[in-house]
Amino acid sequence: MHQADLVFTRGPVHTTDAARTRASSLAVTGERITAVGHDEVRELIGPRTEVVDLSGKLLLPGFQDSHIHAVYGGVELAQCDLTGTTGVDEYLRRIREYADAHPEREWITGGGWSMESFDGGLPTRQLLDSVVPDRPVHLLNRDHHGAWTNTRALELAGLTRHSPDPADGRIEREPDGTPSGVLQEGATGLVARLVPPTGPAERLAGLLRAQALLHSLGITGWQDALLGVFNGQPDPSDAYLTAARDGSLTARVTGALWWDRERGAEQIPELAARRAALRHGRFRADSVKIMQDGIAENFTAALGSPYLDGCGCATANSGLSFVDPVALRSHVTALDALDFQVHFHALGDRAVREALDAVEAARTANGRRATRHHLAHLQLVHPDDVRRFAALGAIANIQPLWAAHEPQMDELTIPFLGPERAAWQYPFGSLLRAGATLAAGSDWPVSSPDPIAGLHVAVNRTGPGATDGRIFLPEQRLDLASAVAAYTAGSAHVGGQDDTGSLRPGHLADLVVLDRDIFAAPPEEICEARVLRTYTGGALVHAAD
Repeated sequence: MHQADLVFTRGPVHTTDAARTRASSLAVTGERITAVGHDEVRELIGPRTEVVDLSGKLLLPGFQDSHIHAVYGGVELAQCDLTGTTGVDEYLRRIREYADAHPEREWITGGGWSMESFDGGLPTRQLLDSVVPDRPVHLLNRDHHGAWTNTRALELAGLTRHSPDPADGRIEREPDGTPSGVLQEGATGLVARLVPPTGPAERLAGLLRAQALLHSLGITGWQDALLGVFNGQPDPSDAYLTAARDGSLTARVTGALWWDRERGAEQIPELAARRAALRHGRFRADSVKIMQDGIAENFTAALGSPYLDGCGCATANSGLSFVDPVALRSHVTALDALDFQVHFHALGDRAVREALDAVEAARTANGRRATRHHLAHLQLVHPDDVRRFAALGAIANIQPLWAAHEPQMDELTIPFLGPERAAWQYPFGSLLRAGATLAAGSDWPVSSPDPIAGLHVAVNRTGPGATDGRIFLPEQRLDLASAVAAYTAGSAHVGGQDDTGSLRPGHLADLVVLDRDIFAAPPEEICEARVLRTYTGGALVHAAD
């Protein structure tokens, strides 16, 4: 009998394998799992075997994030960071401190501010001018769909009260039409195009910074949801290819190639050529990202009927469909025929329906293929569309952290949707009961990349640490096993990583050890768990201090 390189004993081991969900021991030889079971696995222990005594700690498949912007997030970690607070004075203190610490920087960039911090979700240029009057400032908000700029940045971009809004965005304005300092959606690019781009070395450093953080959270693979040039941000693809070639990429990554919404089907041959070029080792780019709409908080998510105003009356605005819905069906059909997976950003109920209609058109034209199309975000899903996911083989790519009561939801979303539509939000439970496959991710740096926090919200529908007892649409809670499966087997399926995501012999040994068995604790304590060890291909890539 062969000797294993690594054996975990005295479980629990949660496999996500339907045939045997729980075991107590697991063996690894080389990069792969060679045995899953109980005391009999100990027979594989030899003099050179590393033995990890779990002693009640939980062994799981490595978490995988099905929708993340890892390079962007890693680069932003080295910029002006406004995350972790909602205090306006604290924002201004951090911005001034960052500017003082970096006098060599021509632009002050970064972000993470929260819309809930400002009246109507709109900060002003004058606030930024008060701390940085002499250099341009461009700070993305928490969801990265809007930017806060100072007067200097607006002047450099030539934006005045006479500047028109772009077709895919909006310039927020003062009463006389002067830009107020907030740019929404595609309008962010009007200033972002002037920001000195990151160089290849900075992008690679950002990737490796992000990878270390993600491994510390038990993440062994992900789908990067935007490979391409977008709103002045350079393409992060080169960082992945460099890291894959030099061996520093220890995660498994699928990339989603950005669909340029200013163009049409003529870009498809270019996407195919990029797919062929962007493939090495643990990295491949087999997906195409189509952003179909915006977000609810700035009224750009595509809705089936208009947003309400502050008085509860219908407005004239139903949001934006960035790609013509008829053209979308044709594009998705063509991509599907070339074995591309389509990764949709679909947040409003109209965008979700348009994306599902496109998948249906592709299935009708091409037959049921192995393409794993998926819809990310799914904030609003019309009840009539829930059952279509399973029928079409469209995967529900969920970001669980957003499905909780918090100010951005309670103050900037629910009042403008009304009670009927507000009850359609993040229908995880309904999708699961209707037979949909779930994958889970974070959209970091939009929100925390911590899968344990995401599991906590998916199961409880309350934020970690919430004390007010309010549960957000409790009927949409997931059981813990289904939530874990979404973060492991489901996301592995979406990423085409078919020999990961569950613990079974022959699969790659992508593993995470938690400090406790979250299945044995009350659901409200899930968020207290911590990652102790993370492995990819049997190699230790993170160990807690």
